[in-house]
Amino acid sequence: MSLFALGLLTVIIISITNLLLYKWWKPKHKANLPPGSMGWPLIGESFQFFSSNTSFDIPPFVKQRMIRYGPIFKTSIVGNPLIVSADQELNYIIFQQEGQSFQSWYPDTFIEIFGRQNIGSLDGFMYKYLKNMVLSLFGTESLKNMISEVEVAVLKHLHQWCRMDSVELKDATARMIFNLTAEKLISHDPESASENIRENFVDFMKGLVSFPINIPGTTYHKCLQGRKKAMKMLKQLIQERRMNPRKQNKDFFDFVLEELSKERTLLTEGIALDLMFVLLFASYETTSQAVTLAMKYLTDNPLVLQTVTEEHESILKSRQNLDSQLSWKEYKSMTFTFKFINETVRHGNIVPGIYRKALKDVSFKGYTIPAGWAVMVCPPAVHLNPDIYENPLDFNPWRWEGGEINGASKHFMAFGGGMRFCIGADFSKVQMAVFLHYLVTNCRWQQIKGGNILRTPGLQFPDGFHVRFSAKSSSVKGQI
Repeated sequence: MSLFALGLLTVIIISITNLLLYKWWKPKHKANLPPGSMGWPLIGESFQFFSSNTSFDIPPFVKQRMIRYGPIFKTSIVGNPLIVSADQELNYIIFQQEGQSFQSWYPDTFIEIFGRQNIGSLDGFMYKYLKNMVLSLFGTESLKNMISEVEVAVLKHLHQWCRMDSVELKDATARMIFNLTAEKLISHDPESASENIRENFVDFMKGLVSFPINIPGTTYHKCLQGRKKAMKMLKQLIQERRMNPRKQNKDFFDFVLEELSKERTLLTEGIALDLMFVLLFASYETTSQAVTLAMKYLTDNPLVLQTVTEEHESILKSRQNLDSQLSWKEYKSMTFTFKFINETVRHGNIVPGIYRKALKDVSFKGYTIPAGWAVMVCPPAVHLNPDIYENPLDFNPWRWEGGEINGASKHFMAFGGGMRFCIGADFSKVQMAVFLHYLVTNCRWQQIKGGNILRTPGLQFPDGFHVRFSAKSSSVKGQI
């Protein structure tokens, strides 16, 4: 090849490359896209998004771009063009227009791990159908009956922890909550089971927000292997239950099998398996993180601890029978505890992003979110906005005085919003409140080590949170 031909080929290659890069960096649309950078093709700004930080503040990836571009900006994560919203008004529209302008969407990492037919990926009537099934277990009426079971589990574990030199709280609470939930879902008894089911879920939170490289040794690969093992176990359980149906002491899995056996059921075995898999994971992971954060905040804030303790001791003093179980009425009376829980999840921001996809072009404040583009609602950017929460980085449960402490709003979306408000939110609050009740009335504790957080962007405790428990001298029910 002559030098002229080689030079011409080089110029052509460079020109084509520059053209492709320009189209990537400057995507064309008939209307005005939000400002921002698309990063490099395929990679986008993934490395910046997944980079770790140790701050309770708005994630650096989002905060830096908010300063540069404003509260609405475009980016690309792992090849997905994405609009990030830190705007409370746009967030509200996204949640309220579910099924009209937006629909549920998750990155490929979520889909591969949770399954393509998981409840979060389904829409319309099928989503409502599964939601009603789940509410049969986690709805208010069921929780009224379940509160005593949560009480037994909490007392059992606190009793064990007070006899140990050190407890790694995140793992210990995860085990407690997982075992309780697995018992309700599939009658799992960890003491008699041949395998530890929870081990399959240990690395999931890391993998959900990791770079999706399926190579042995990566967190994402570990997640996929964990899913494979867990799904194998659930399939075996379906076969066993079908061969030997249970007549009494039925659990949620029995209810699911009854739905599968109906002649005109909408449920398929694949959807049922993905549902059980998601419930086993989602019902314990974020709650155990919230409980660990709550313990950290109680440890670091003596006045908060004193106020929480006084509320729960007043519940005991008002009882006619000290040996009675914690009642639903007593649970609903824990007003400061609910403020404390709200502040824990607001300040902790366990969920860094909530995803949707635009079904059609959506115009907002002069910008257009194109049909087919993903949208990430960023709760930390709202929860830590000083225009909404005074001194947002301060942990202050009293800020909730006189405000709404249940549900979601434009200013508070720790449990999501709209029709996809977290189905298990009330179950999580029950577990946290019951745990706090027996913790502060029965125990003292001392932090030994750890307690630091790491966000990648999901929340982790890289050094754990190691605590030494001891029993209070008390005559109350459940003394440990």
